[in-house]
Amino acid sequence: MDKNKGNSANLPVVYAFDFDGTITTRDTLIEFIRYVRGEKRLLLGLLRYAPMLILMRLRLYPNWKAKQKVFSYFFRGMKIGVFNDYCHSFMENNAERLLRPGAVETIEQALKDKAKVVIISASIENWVAPFFERFITDPRKPSVFMACTKIEVREETVTGRFISNNCYGSEKVKRLQRLFPRREGYYLIAYGDSDGDKNLLDYADEGYYKHFE
Repeated sequence: MDKNKGNSANLPVVYAFDFDGTITTRDTLIEFIRYVRGEKRLLLGLLRYAPMLILMRLRLYPNWKAKQKVFSYFFRGMKIGVFNDYCHSFMENNAERLLRPGAVETIEQALKDKAKVVIISASIENWVAPFFERFITDPRKPSVFMACTKIEVREETVTGRFISNNCYGSEKVKRLQRLFPRREGYYLIAYGDSDGDKNLLDYADEGYYKHFE
């Protein structure tokens, strides 16, 4: 939904994108677990946590806590080097299948127009970031920023815990504000597909819901 007629003040433009369901066609947590652990173990894990996941859907159990428990079950104890290798190979083998062409084209055009792009996602940064490495031409002058959930690593091992707030709901706005604190200094265009993106879309000058479907 457009909330304004356009960037009449000619401010710098920031594009904010949710990842799962907006840029991708499906939830990448489930897809990543399936890729690393296989279909059988994925189903067994989901059955194990089915009561908790149902309570989460009913908003009777915290979203972040449920997600952390599931993540921990599948990846706690894995060496971070191995985990990151899986993250890159997951992108290489699934990008064409998962990414929405319209979303990719919008990101490419935004960067051609010298806009900043922020990926704001509750998914884990380790597997989200590889999907956007090809857009980074100069690491010293980033134009694509990650604002995702970060995981804890100790002694080169994934602990299963998160070290950032789950990037969902109002947390998406907070993470954007940390990157770009002067709200009056830029024009914000945001894309999302779920209730978890509502705060971000409301915060934007232009908010688009399920735009690429």
